[in-house]
Amino acid sequence: MEPKKMSTTRMRKMKTDGVPISVVTAYDYTSAKLAEEAGVDVILVGDSLGNVVQGQESTLPVTLDEMIYHTKMVTRAISAPFVVSDMPFMTYHGSIDQSLHNVGRLMREGLCKAVKMEGGTEIAHTVDAVVKAGVPVMGHIGLTPQSVYQIGGYKIQGKTGVSARKLMDDAKALEQAGAFAIVVELVTDEIAEEITKAVSIPTIGIGAGVHCDGQVLVFHDLLQYASPVFPKKFVKAYANIGDSIRNGIAQYVQEVKSRSFPAQEHTFHADLELAGHLYGGKSPDND
Repeated sequence: MEPKKMSTTRMRKMKTDGVPISVVTAYDYTSAKLAEEAGVDVILVGDSLGNVVQGQESTLPVTLDEMIYHTKMVTRAISAPFVVSDMPFMTYHGSIDQSLHNVGRLMREGLCKAVKMEGGTEIAHTVDAVVKAGVPVMGHIGLTPQSVYQIGGYKIQGKTGVSARKLMDDAKALEQAGAFAIVVELVTDEIAEEITKAVSIPTIGIGAGVHCDGQVLVFHDLLQYASPVFPKKFVKAYANIGDSIRNGIAQYVQEVKSRSFPAQEHTFHADLELAGHLYGGKSPDND
């Protein structure tokens, strides 16, 4: 029996029932396919592909066309998980009309089910307009990577009273605007718990403790698919495929150099009679 498709309604019910939501950030067909086969509820196509896939310093250089490209690969791979795609930097901060145009492109061309936007009270009016246009929106508060230079780096949020109040205001503004869920990134456990209790929509934590309604990790982080690997306190590695890949390729290189690959089991042979004609310079068709 095929797994039941995930939806915003199901996610809200999961929050009500206390069933955690599993989210993986993936950027291509293969990783999305593997994540679905593993039972993931939601796949997020993150603009973190700027760091993870493109080798950029931040997410800021990622374009709308690039998000559409990667989202198409992911949506082509899966059937049951709910696919959310990031709106990249400065594609939803201008006029409402321009924001709606950009959202429309990502939904129509990328075939995702929802978009994600970073920010709280300052983008609530845009979230409201996008939701009213029929597009599900996932919010994102706490450490917002598109604002990393304004924030001053990848810093933990919610460590002061002012910061905690701002996070709570942001979460409630997004809920009021119609967001169906909120990513809570690098926020203290205690504040993330209070936010989760205060809103009726699911919270998805990353570096925000165990009390959120779900958790998200990047495919490459949880599998250590990187070189070099930079350990992060909020990431648990469940495999080390980076070493496996490196060792596998190194063995391949060694066997090519020693001519032990390809072996007979990897080799195709011609019919002996045909081979004889070839060596003799004649074509069997002329016999």
